[in-house]
Amino acid sequence: MTDRHAGDGVHLLTYVDRLAGDLAGLRALIDGPLRRFAGVHLLPFFVPFDGADAGFDPVDHLRVDPRLGEWADVRALAGDGLALTADLIVNHVSAQSAEFADWLAHGDASPSADMFLTFDKVFPDGADEAAITAIYRPREGLPFTPYQFADGTRRLVWTTFMPGQIDLDVSSAPAWAYLRRVLAAFAAAGVRIVRLDAIGYAVKTAGTDSFLTEDTLAFTERITAMAHEFGLAVLVEVHAHYTQQQAIAELVDYVYDFAFPPLLLHAFGTGDVARLLHWLDIRPANAVTVLDTHDGIGVIDAGDSGARPGLLTSDEMAAIFDRAAEVTNGESARASRRPAWTRLPHQINSTFFAVLGGDPANLVLARAMQLFLPGLPQLYYVGLLGGGNDMALFAASGEGRDVNRHHYGPDEVSVALATDVARAQLALVAIRTGHPAFGGAFGYEAVGASGIQLSWTNGVHRAELRADFGAAVRPTWQLSLTDGTGTSHSATTPAAVSTLETVL
Repeated sequence: MTDRHAGDGVHLLTYVDRLAGDLAGLRALIDGPLRRFAGVHLLPFFVPFDGADAGFDPVDHLRVDPRLGEWADVRALAGDGLALTADLIVNHVSAQSAEFADWLAHGDASPSADMFLTFDKVFPDGADEAAITAIYRPREGLPFTPYQFADGTRRLVWTTFMPGQIDLDVSSAPAWAYLRRVLAAFAAAGVRIVRLDAIGYAVKTAGTDSFLTEDTLAFTERITAMAHEFGLAVLVEVHAHYTQQQAIAELVDYVYDFAFPPLLLHAFGTGDVARLLHWLDIRPANAVTVLDTHDGIGVIDAGDSGARPGLLTSDEMAAIFDRAAEVTNGESARASRRPAWTRLPHQINSTFFAVLGGDPANLVLARAMQLFLPGLPQLYYVGLLGGGNDMALFAASGEGRDVNRHHYGPDEVSVALATDVARAQLALVAIRTGHPAFGGAFGYEAVGASGIQLSWTNGVHRAELRADFGAAVRPTWQLSLTDGTGTSHSATTPAAVSTLETVL
């Protein structure tokens, strides 16, 4: 396996079981057809990886689920030079966790008594209707669940996401000791980047909406400093107004560029690239770039927020939803949940390929746009394999995000990797990793009213992507690579892009 570095190249985002069965199977893929990836973000592989929230409700955050492997398998991946990212779920644990079960059994006598957040900790003097309904939550209902203790008493516990996901009191010593133990386990296994999941909700402050407040930023600084003690880089996961992304980006090593996907979809749908060009002017430099992820395609990241204008207007965001629903024959609309107090869903639940009409040329253009941006590119496994919406899985689970969380068998993976859309994306990964131009300077400019040019130049080496989103049927584009001899190679179709790897 070739040497890889955490900040270089392209990373894969995947569930272990849904792509490769287990950690050994994933290592075989990384050593084989996916060898060009420099890193992999292992979505929750703890006990259990298949809980009510697909692993984001850990019963035991310190154990690898034995159905996937063990910590030695994680260390083996890291030992091959692969830059590993793992999730630190800072907001909550499972109601089935040993710590929560001990608290229910022993009450204040439990060592975990202060680890969890109760209603009265945030509102010691009680709270009126206005204070409670001001709390921001991406789901319907209120973020509290009553739990009964062994002695018959009941407490109202914070459950921001699901009743079985118990929020931590991140101001308490037991919670910090718990988070430190998880970080230590990650570092010992060779993890290089820790993703702080749902950090925007981690601190609850009376008198605010309890989302990404000043107290949250202070917590982010503290947990980042702790991660750095273990030699771990920090990536934050926040779906929020772009100004909030800019603010938190200054405190950590990496922040997601969640605004790029809806801005790109706006360009595909309208031919207008001005909003995208504006974002390139102001986006954080330490961005992890994505198209789709395990959580769908973000909405609020590019939209307005109350009195704060967004990169797109509410009407423009609504139009993106409408176009997605049209091209997916209503699938995205059925899978995307809208909280009762909002005009639009929190995100588009669909694969990126599906919202581009299942057109390989469109997906390859979108992927090329992503891979040409500065930052750390991350490809989601379903997008890489050109997956469509898994409506059967959604129907079985009732979870809208499952449309983009398909379970692939080995034969399905082999067939998908042989398609033009997957081969072209893997060639783009190789180009971003191996072409000398990407070690140079990035440039971008408008080309006419509906075109954009992205380029990288390093001495005599140049990589250039030109796209015109104003075409009536589909965008037109050309990818060109110039080598050290001045020879230029170009491609305008997925099949042609798949051959460009040979010029490296």
